[in-house]
Amino acid sequence: MDHRFSSTSSSFFGDLTIRELNGFRVRKRPYLGDLSSESGVVSIEHDGITTPPLAVSFSKRRSSNLLAVADEDGYVSFYDTRRSLPSLSSCREKAAEARICDWTAHNNAIFDMCWIKDDTQLLTSSGDQTIKIWNAEKRKCVGILSGHTGSVKSICSHSSNPELLVSGSRDGSVALWDLRCKSSSTNTHGEPRILSTAVIKEAHTSFCGKRVKRARGASTSITSILYLKDEMSIASAGAVDSVIKIWDTRNLKASIAQACPHAEPSIEKKKVLHGISSLSQDSNGVFLAASCMDHRIYLYDVMHLKKGPAKTFTGSKIGSFYVKSAISPDGVHILGGSSDGNAYIWQVRRPESNPIMLKGHEAEVTAVDWCSSDYGKIATSSDDFMVRVWNIKKGSSISTRSPTAVRKRVTAHSSIECRKLMMDDSHSGSGDIDKHLCHSNEMKINSPSPIQTEAVEFTTPESGKKRKIDMFLKSPASESDSPSSVLNPPPSLKRRTIRDYFMSSSCNS
Repeated sequence: MDHRFSSTSSSFFGDLTIRELNGFRVRKRPYLGDLSSESGVVSIEHDGITTPPLAVSFSKRRSSNLLAVADEDGYVSFYDTRRSLPSLSSCREKAAEARICDWTAHNNAIFDMCWIKDDTQLLTSSGDQTIKIWNAEKRKCVGILSGHTGSVKSICSHSSNPELLVSGSRDGSVALWDLRCKSSSTNTHGEPRILSTAVIKEAHTSFCGKRVKRARGASTSITSILYLKDEMSIASAGAVDSVIKIWDTRNLKASIAQACPHAEPSIEKKKVLHGISSLSQDSNGVFLAASCMDHRIYLYDVMHLKKGPAKTFTGSKIGSFYVKSAISPDGVHILGGSSDGNAYIWQVRRPESNPIMLKGHEAEVTAVDWCSSDYGKIATSSDDFMVRVWNIKKGSSISTRSPTAVRKRVTAHSSIECRKLMMDDSHSGSGDIDKHLCHSNEMKINSPSPIQTEAVEFTTPESGKKRKIDMFLKSPASESDSPSSVLNPPPSLKRRTIRDYFMSSSCNS
């Protein structure tokens, strides 16, 4: 047997061959409604004293399942989520056993974390107004970023250059950092201090003056910051209102774009202002999700921010700026905390559907995160001093409770056959179009995700309608020359392999 098509082959065509030999078997994607944290509860405590967790972050390497947890007392703890973690009944007595390690990173609360440089370093932002760079393996501080005059609430690294960093602070400023810059001095522990390369002061200022009473610093605080995937822009949000500002890092004099749930809010509406607690984006940078204090999560198309939110998600209660949300890396789901003690998962394509409710916490659910290397694994933290790691139940697949998808199978045609069809159609009348319409049968199959896939509708101008219709005409000759005929051949034709198709193509050329 040709080794290129052995069962161990991991190539695309090798996988197709395996499907032909073993039947068309598609691995079912688990339904997120089957998530469980029965064996994934860790109590956040040090020396027997519990403390609320404020930030959770999975490592970004595909082979890693390391979870970092930062808390109000300034500790950072590491957990290996591949291991069996304690249950709710044993999490207190096994709190130290469940951890890989922990250390005091700051002498104040840690509000955010960020993995950089292939997870070899971890950034932590704190209420002590600094950002620290940690060697994750040795748990040693290798640098301090200082310059903010308020608690550093949010940090984010550049998508392709880990030396670049942006931060947002309670002092109302946004700061840009370059870790390659030489340190200006060292502290008493010999840790080098690095200053910011640029600062945007009063990035989000209040327009309401004294008409609305707020906590000290709340009207100017930056609550969330992101380096966008275009690698030149940053997005910022604050406690003052629901406006997201986009900045060009090459010219920070003014924001280049803004996004808001309400296109033109009136002066009267400004009396009731709803800040944003968190921003998140998918791995491709297509969507931008914002958790707003009006108990809604707004999803924006990054290319069309001025049009307002493309979708709105409701069902959770965002009662404090500690309640966060995160869009999944593939942009398919949104995970959010809630002040009602539950976590929620929404389907991006079906915002009108009821979200999946994850019950288990006994207090406000705050920080959340997705594991990028393990589908269905998430982490939620709560004011009940617990962090829960949720996994798909063993042996579960698509649940009967999950929606099914209705898909239409379309036969592809070679470019040569399409041209022949269009030339033949030029000699026929327009009245024959209805005779050539071929309606494909709908087949209900298990959906690979809890999202219901909608049938694609093609709408074209009248001048191009006939061409689009002819693209879907079927003929035995076109089906035999089509790559799709390999996986779904007509009954009248002999079954061929993907190898035969490419061999015939090379002979004809």
